[in-house]
Amino acid sequence: MAKENPRARRLGEQIQRELTELLRRNVKDERIGNVTITAVSVTGDLRTAKVYYLIFGKDGADAKVQSGLESAAGFLRNALSKALMIRYTPTLSFELDTSIEHGVRLTQLIDSVNKPPAPAPAAPEPDDDGHYVDEGDYVATADMVQKSPDAAKDDANGKDD
Repeated sequence: MAKENPRARRLGEQIQRELTELLRRNVKDERIGNVTITAVSVTGDLRTAKVYYLIFGKDGADAKVQSGLESAAGFLRNALSKALMIRYTPTLSFELDTSIEHGVRLTQLIDSVNKPPAPAPAAPEPDDDGHYVDEGDYVATADMVQKSPDAAKDDANGKDD
């Protein structure tokens, strides 16, 4: 596994701050709208930067936002070169950030594994005579219930309880 370049990490953080301000104040493309820059990953040679973004109020990708960011990439790179004052400004590529959905999915998987198992039903015990009595859910229907003689007279006379 390659060791992370500290300069690339610092440059990525600085690019993220600058892009956030540039998108909020200077880019007038209505396709971009409410975009949040979540992370910037710069390669070790500092020539390429992958910009991760989220769209506020929408789930998933939006082709209009992606095309708006790609069309503004040249302007953003030029503005970054003026703000950062580095020899070579990285080329920008934009990618929708899916880390939040991935994190939610992992959390759901972990919760499903950590969920305690349902308690097993207790085994029936024999009564005094050694017979097993089933105490399961038993539902009696109206025709199975025997009415008392007084209740039968009340039904015949049309009285309710």
